[in-house]
Amino acid sequence: MDGCSADIKPMLTLEEALERVNAALSPVDETESIDLKNAKGRVLAHPLYSAVNLPGDRNAAMDGYAFSSSDKADEQAFTLRLVGTSWAGRPFNGVLERGRCVRIFTGAVVPAPLDSVIMQEQVSADGDTVHFPAHTRTGQNIREAGEDVKKGGLLCAAAKKLTIADMGLLAAAGIADCAVKRRLKIVFFSTGDELAALGQALESGKIYDSNRYLLNGLLADACYTAVDGGVIADDKKQLEDTLRQAADNYDVIITTGGASVGEADYIKEILEQCGEVSFWKIAVKPGKPLAFGKIGGCHFFGLPGNPLAVMVTYQQLVAPALQRLSGAPAAKPLRLTATCTSALKKSAGRQEFQCGILTQDDDGEFFVASSGPQGSHRLSTIHEANCYIILPIDCKGVEAGEKVMVEPFSVFI
Repeated sequence: MDGCSADIKPMLTLEEALERVNAALSPVDETESIDLKNAKGRVLAHPLYSAVNLPGDRNAAMDGYAFSSSDKADEQAFTLRLVGTSWAGRPFNGVLERGRCVRIFTGAVVPAPLDSVIMQEQVSADGDTVHFPAHTRTGQNIREAGEDVKKGGLLCAAAKKLTIADMGLLAAAGIADCAVKRRLKIVFFSTGDELAALGQALESGKIYDSNRYLLNGLLADACYTAVDGGVIADDKKQLEDTLRQAADNYDVIITTGGASVGEADYIKEILEQCGEVSFWKIAVKPGKPLAFGKIGGCHFFGLPGNPLAVMVTYQQLVAPALQRLSGAPAAKPLRLTATCTSALKKSAGRQEFQCGILTQDDDGEFFVASSGPQGSHRLSTIHEANCYIILPIDCKGVEAGEKVMVEPFSVFI
């Protein structure tokens, strides 16, 4: 229950909020064709199949000498005649009779009927005579045609968010461009009369606006075109007009501040008047006053005003929603069990994301300590942290030495 409100309805858990958000989302349908060089991080619109075998030919896995297993004399040493060289990009095209071998380099085509490659350090060559040692293994150091991907095989499935490795695989198959989902159009605002722009002298009662800089970094994703909409004052008409206009031009609106229950917190009221509210409070700390809904066809996320709450609610709820909207499946965050070396205070009633410092000892065991006071306004606490310590709703605190669940920060933090 919300102890700060007369509302007796139970607040949504994070899982319940995620379910409501997911039920309201439909991935974008529009696509565009882009050059493979620009495809990192984009969401593939259609599956891609290979038009060639990878590798295209049977080739050598290392520098050495290619020979036929039929010329090997049991486990005894043997000698073959060198009749040429197979270079990478320049195959040997001569005729190979029994008792013949070729010099070969990594990636070069292994000519038929040869079926084995011995590394060059294991043989001795005297002119065109090559001496092979006893117990030479056959069938070694050969890459078969199509052993990586066969012609017609799947390279990348639809909805794959393309990685650097994917780009290499597609390039190896000769794919120069691909169809991807269009970028989401996102606009973000801060709200509040107390906010001052960087570079201005601070008056009494004013604070610098950090939230838009947080969101600008959090939204740095190849799937998004994110626009900084600036600061909206605590003026109901101005806020409503701005949100209505933004809803006509963007897929998603994100605001920070104004989603609580104060007299100047208009987000929920405006959302009810010009759109629809799915929910506006969740049982998460920091981050309880979070509004989600729609204005026309535009999805709306009203995040809290305190910066640590912005970080938590964005990462835990908004980020997976944006991934789903962009057409990519939302990946579950990596979570680990660690021994907590700090005593942690907590009251039952809300799931908490406390900032921590995660370490690993020489035996591979994980340990975590609080990174400092956990007030939702404390940017220094998350600045020192590298993970969240996730405490369940019914948890009433943690003693030093207890096991806890942690979520390491992803690389974009």
